[in-house]
Amino acid sequence: MGYQAAVITISDKGARGEREDTSGPSLCRILTEAGYEVIYTNIIPDEKEQIKQELIHCADDLKAALILTTGGTGFAPRDITPEATVEVVERLAPGIPEVMRAESMKITPHGCLSRETAGIRGRSLIINLPGSEKASRENLTAVLKPIAHGLKMLFSEGSAECAANIAAEAKKEDSSLVISKERPSVDAWMKEAKKDASAPQIGMYLTHNGIVRLSAKAKVREGKDVSDVTGMLFSYEADKVKKAIEAAYQMEGIYYIRVWLNEGELKVGDDIMLVLIGGDIRPHVVDCLQTLVGTIKNECVTEKELY
Repeated sequence: MGYQAAVITISDKGARGEREDTSGPSLCRILTEAGYEVIYTNIIPDEKEQIKQELIHCADDLKAALILTTGGTGFAPRDITPEATVEVVERLAPGIPEVMRAESMKITPHGCLSRETAGIRGRSLIINLPGSEKASRENLTAVLKPIAHGLKMLFSEGSAECAANIAAEAKKEDSSLVISKERPSVDAWMKEAKKDASAPQIGMYLTHNGIVRLSAKAKVREGKDVSDVTGMLFSYEADKVKKAIEAAYQMEGIYYIRVWLNEGELKVGDDIMLVLIGGDIRPHVVDCLQTLVGTIKNECVTEKELY
């Protein structure tokens, strides 16, 4: 489901035209790339009542599912965005700013000084972000994936459906390991991936196809003069593979994973494994593919070459 979003820049100088707003457009680009429809943007001064009116307008009139503010979260006397936000939300979502501050602390100790908050009004999630373009981008990226799941729960019809959504997410991760003797079709996998709810957030898919080769490991990796192999005994531990997949899902920008592993006595040229990764940008997808395949090869499978 593609959600609608609003981005509000809160800055006295920005509202007076004395400073170019780069944070707002940057956040809009991130949201658009993630599949959101940005239906409203504005620049307003650091005035509490005006901030409150703007948040209420976006939530109650425009029905934006996600409302982001940038600016007014520091220690300056006119930094009152969190106070205005708290006065209009109905339920707080403290975990979101906790994660954002923790992410900022990895970059600068000043991250602990950010006073951003987050909360829910009706079916709108409101999140404060810092005024700096760099910091706002880093903060939003840190929580973009859980926000999507949070909106799914927010638009559910109650605790039963909410539980069903959580179960569906768990089932999705569990089904990422395909248990089948027959090698899956990459074309079929891609068709499934593009129909998945995560598809609007994905900008790249990469696959890995491992195959039993003629040259022995010792010859390829160590340069030893050894005979060619005739095949391989291959097996894997499903629980370990599932844990590796779960860890891969936690990597930045990763939204879709499928893994198939062969087993038994394989011949030269037979497929060992097939992996499909879908994510937001190339560096994230490449990193995940290398990490997941490496973990599977080093920790989850047993390979015995046959001569």
